[in-house]
Amino acid sequence: MRMMMSVSFPVEPFNAAVKDGSAGAKMKKILDQLKPEAAYFIADRNGRRSGILIVDLADASKIPTLAEPWFLTFNASIELLPVMLPEDLAAAGLEGLGKQWG
Repeated sequence: MRMMMSVSFPVEPFNAAVKDGSAGAKMKKILDQLKPEAAYFIADRNGRRSGILIVDLADASKIPTLAEPWFLTFNASIELLPVMLPEDLAAAGLEGLGKQWG
């Protein structure tokens, strides 16, 4: 299942990695392992360093594989949300659901 993974980095652990020059290599190692479909890095609404990744979740038992690298490397917090492409939504059967529940 395609998931949107939001990662939020606490200031001090990430600052330390930037200062010691390890932030880029640590990020690359995680991204190489996770192989996201897309990855974007932003300052979120609260001014925190954050990332938005689109990842494939084969089954729920793989959540630690996605989350632990961020937790253990940067003390980050994450949020996972299922997402759909337009073709996924088209295949959802909304017309039938509308008839059944409308």
